[in-house]
Amino acid sequence: MDTLKRLEQTIAARRSADPDKSYVARLHAKGLGAIAQKLGEEATETVIAALSGTAEELTGEAADLLFHLTVLLDAKGVTLAEVMAELDRREGVSGLDEKASRSERGLSL
Repeated sequence: MDTLKRLEQTIAARRSADPDKSYVARLHAKGLGAIAQKLGEEATETVIAALSGTAEELTGEAADLLFHLTVLLDAKGVTLAEVMAELDRREGVSGLDEKASRSERGLSL
């Protein structure tokens, strides 16, 4: 988790940097839609690597996916601590039960 915390801090620091010098700043300048689209691309590439790539390719794509997810969370003001707290809340709960409770609360997409 230390690596993800450092990544979160780096992304926050670079959010308002010069877009010509920072990839994170460039993504933020393009807006939430562009950040979400990039995350979707990385998710697709991760799936493809999982199905037909090597372990090394999957590792690289998973790192890209986590990076871009962290950029998106930052753009929405959601911290990794909040995500971890949600995972902690779900710990020990059946995935099927948790999904059903989201549907009951109107939280499924």
